[in-house]
Amino acid sequence: MSSSGRRYRLGFDIGGTFTDLVIADETTGEIRIAKVPSTPKNPNIGALNGLRRLLAESGVKAEELTFAIHGTTVVTNTVIERKGAKTALIATKGFRDVLEIGRERRVTQYDFFEERLPPLVPRHLRREVDERIAYNGEVLKELNPEEVKALVQEFKKLGIESVAVCLIHSYANPKHEKEIEKIFSEEAPEIRVSCSSDVLPAWREYERASTTVVNAYTRPKTEKYMEELMEGLRKEGFKARLFIMTAAGGIVPVETAAKFPVRILESGPAAGTLAAAFIGELAGERNLISFDMGGTTAKVALVELGKPRITTVFEVGGYRFKKGSGYPVEVPTIDLIEIGAGGGSIAHVEMGLLKVGPQSAGADPGPACYGLGGTEPTVTDADLVLGYLNPDYFVGGEMKLHKDLAVKAIEEHVAKPLGLSVTEAALGIHDVVNANMARAMRAVSIERGRDPRTLAMVAFGGAGPVHANRLAEQNKIGKIIIPLAAGVATAIGMLASDVKFDFVRTYVARVEEVDLSLVKDLYSQMEEEAVRLLEEAEVTEMELIRSVDMRYVGQAYELNVEMPKGEITKETLETLEKSFIKLYEETYGFTTGDPVETVNWRLLAVGKVPRVKVKTLEAKGRAEDALKGTRKAFFAEYGEYVDCDVYDRYKLLPGVLIEGPAIVEERETTIVICPKSTATVDKYLHLIINVEKKEA
Repeated sequence: MSSSGRRYRLGFDIGGTFTDLVIADETTGEIRIAKVPSTPKNPNIGALNGLRRLLAESGVKAEELTFAIHGTTVVTNTVIERKGAKTALIATKGFRDVLEIGRERRVTQYDFFEERLPPLVPRHLRREVDERIAYNGEVLKELNPEEVKALVQEFKKLGIESVAVCLIHSYANPKHEKEIEKIFSEEAPEIRVSCSSDVLPAWREYERASTTVVNAYTRPKTEKYMEELMEGLRKEGFKARLFIMTAAGGIVPVETAAKFPVRILESGPAAGTLAAAFIGELAGERNLISFDMGGTTAKVALVELGKPRITTVFEVGGYRFKKGSGYPVEVPTIDLIEIGAGGGSIAHVEMGLLKVGPQSAGADPGPACYGLGGTEPTVTDADLVLGYLNPDYFVGGEMKLHKDLAVKAIEEHVAKPLGLSVTEAALGIHDVVNANMARAMRAVSIERGRDPRTLAMVAFGGAGPVHANRLAEQNKIGKIIIPLAAGVATAIGMLASDVKFDFVRTYVARVEEVDLSLVKDLYSQMEEEAVRLLEEAEVTEMELIRSVDMRYVGQAYELNVEMPKGEITKETLETLEKSFIKLYEETYGFTTGDPVETVNWRLLAVGKVPRVKVKTLEAKGRAEDALKGTRKAFFAEYGEYVDCDVYDRYKLLPGVLIEGPAIVEERETTIVICPKSTATVDKYLHLIINVEKKEA
């Protein structure tokens, strides 16, 4: 504890356009926030600048921070931009080309010109070793150490920085992979080695190889990034532990994240979904759509019964909504869709059609209206021209927006090519990006079997509240919840995260043939490692959750079933089988009656982190007391610019009633309330928008 006795937590999320930071007082629940431009060339610079400013404004010393949680897109961007390390792959003889063979599926069935993503490890850097392990772990052919030593020397000459090792059936027996790792540590310690038996000890050769390669490809850059970040924090006086957000919504120590970067893919978006679940719970909504729109992308996810849906298969670097187009990674991940639709998304005309994104102006040079050299029109430029944004109060007035530059960019690149007025072009940009995001919302709701009319929406991010009302109308969602400090909600969501580690072991057997002693041994190994890692993370309250991937015999994919607590017995297996059949029927509407088998045995280790207290306010207020003035804004219902009331978010108290059209301004975002919608404020100072449901 600090010498002053005060205790604070820090959460910070580095996005493509802005970096969000929040400090929370563990005792009072009071939070202080900051939003600063990101520095794409070196993300740590923007984060540390923001931290210095936030500490100074809050009167908090770095030594008073008990721990920090960080969300980052550095791993995802490394893969998408293909700026990772020079990586090699070592595979069992005969399996060198598994990365290119994949599952032998076409992404687009009838596209003769389909271009698939090239493997992260080109063929000339893939090598084989003459060894073999059977499916049951039996060694059929021993590994030749001299063969591996020759590869080490070859890789050193080629300038290889990182190696992925993926041998057939190593999930059943990692002996040979560990021997390769040991030889590299002795002969070439400067080369990082990622073994599939450490990264993903589960079957399915292609997915295991792809996951291990992504880990190896991103590891050197991630390690360097984490080292520089920790060094910068230490220089500021930070003495506590740093945790990194994982794709599944948990947090892991920075050392674990550096060694297994594949686990922190999509770590920022995961935190946003956690924030939405937490906010929804406070507002009495446990079934909802999380909508996070920032400067570069928009993220949508489904939350059911207060928990985000988790998937074990995720693709990075693929095309929008195209399964099989990216690099598959098998790590527990919050099931979300991320599309190139943010405030900085660039609008352009292609073959006479208006398109928005996925290209983004980012933070440098940014939208045209920033006045930093950007000349292409973006969503932010369109929102400014339509009157939704205040040019003198962007990021609390720290950034002056130039409407004339926005008009010029839209006129030159969209209005003139399409023969439209500037206002019509701006409205077109606004409508197109809304249509893209509305389609993503339908993908996470209707395509997951949920009717969006039965769901609420939690909207946040710098640009999310500007567009939320229109998206709710298009998807017939009746209620929108917008938290205070919505522009930095993702960083706040990190403070509601627990320490989590995931473990998996493959053991395929029919339920009636499962060897209980073997299963007990598997869980004994996983639980021993889990407790060790949680203790290293300095958590005291632990929970170990067991589950099993199960399927009908002959099927190719599984459903995950939670295992009853207590000793594993024959009755446990019977309960698992009944639970699987029930889940299968709920998911697909029927059962087959075939025998059931187990595939992967999983363990989720959770280290409970005390929650920051949430402040409430019982005082009542009136909308007119928060009125800042009026501004002309364009709404399609009227077909023209109309005078629109503008409110100060920080003066809106519980009990107020606002009728649309109206605009609510706060430092990090702007909320647009459309005609025929109304808004109120609850005791947590959430702005609740009630949307008129339009009949089809």
